[in-house]
Amino acid sequence: MHQQNDDIEQLTDAIVQYSVYRVRLDPPLDHARTAAELKASAGDTITPAGIGGLEALRLFRDVLAPATISVDHTKFLSFVPAAPTEAAILFDLVVGASSIYAGSWMEGAGAVFAENEALRWLSDLAGLPARAGGVFVSGGTNGNLSALIAARYRWRQMSAGRNDRVRGLVVASAGAHSSIVSATRAMDSDLLTIPADARGRLSGDALCAGLADLADQDRDRIVAIVATSGTTNAGVIDDLDGVGRVANDMGVWYHVDGAYGAGAMCSPSQRGKFAGIERCDSFIVDPHKWLFAPYDCCALVYRDPGIARAAHTQHAEYLDVLHTEPNDEVDWNPSDYAHHLTRRARGLPFWFSLATYGTDRYGESIDITMQLTAAVVNLIRQASHVELLMEPDLSVVLFRRLGWSPADYYAWSERELLAGHAFVVPTSWRGETVLRFCFVNPLTTAAEVADILESLS
Repeated sequence: MHQQNDDIEQLTDAIVQYSVYRVRLDPPLDHARTAAELKASAGDTITPAGIGGLEALRLFRDVLAPATISVDHTKFLSFVPAAPTEAAILFDLVVGASSIYAGSWMEGAGAVFAENEALRWLSDLAGLPARAGGVFVSGGTNGNLSALIAARYRWRQMSAGRNDRVRGLVVASAGAHSSIVSATRAMDSDLLTIPADARGRLSGDALCAGLADLADQDRDRIVAIVATSGTTNAGVIDDLDGVGRVANDMGVWYHVDGAYGAGAMCSPSQRGKFAGIERCDSFIVDPHKWLFAPYDCCALVYRDPGIARAAHTQHAEYLDVLHTEPNDEVDWNPSDYAHHLTRRARGLPFWFSLATYGTDRYGESIDITMQLTAAVVNLIRQASHVELLMEPDLSVVLFRRLGWSPADYYAWSERELLAGHAFVVPTSWRGETVLRFCFVNPLTTAAEVADILESLS
């Protein structure tokens, strides 16, 4: 399906021009519109004859894009924002244009090699052995599920048939990400939630206490123990070493969910906070969060990739050619390391950015956001109308506006977004509605955050 040469050249120029403009733009915050409003503005976009590429691009630029919030805006401080580098965004265009299938070494060797270079860097940051490796998947939910599937496979293999018809049991903190609950549902497994401390942190001692009353048959059902290195709501790092010691002593798979926080390992000033992650059997980190890659990109790393390959490799006649002589040194098929088959080379923009700027720049950018976090904490302490809830571990700041009801928080949040001023949504902490900043963008300034705090007065 091709257009006339003149048409495609015009469209190519327009798309490249828009892309470069958007990369270098100080983006507007924008906000969602209703489906009825968008239909009225866009009209019928899918028609028998087509509307043409230039018109479709115009509709996206003028109607659809302004109805999406810019996650790279410096005052997008909700959820976990993103701040992809120019190099990563531009190379994403190259990946799309290159028609790469990155599920197998046979078809995508060059792309897979580059992705594995980026995975090697992450593995080294975590202190895993040279044999460690993995794959880039779409996001933390996919990464956590794939890791736990591998953990369940190992658990059943080790039980020599005893647990083939037994429901597995995953152990995690009350502060674990919602995707852990989702994963256990998908796997038809049970979840044992261990109470966290007042900060929302899981400790090795609390884990031991939580496991002490388990019957022997339930202890035998434990598939994996999950710790979090940077909880999404509060940015808290679990006692990775203490939890890891318990898992290692029990011979249980130890998984670390570092989707948001583990990117900070690349800063020498922050690496000590992750002591104990080297004990893990698997971990994830999302480069599209705090490692400056575009959506969607989650790195899933295994200590022993062979276990994951045995758990995930799909077998079919047409795939036999990929598995005739498995060789980790040559035939590294990314489709073998998660519950997927078809995949794009989503790790390439991250690799390109690392190669372009160097890893030192990554550590420096993490330090900038940590310095901003400290500055914002001081601003909150100095203000009379807001109150800090706790000292942050990483770059998430929880605080309350004194005297406000939940309705006050939500009304303020909506006003700020519709005015294009800031995107900060309420959250809850220990049953109370509060506010939360999450900083990942090194371009966000303390002055911008001071303006947001002032709007709360």
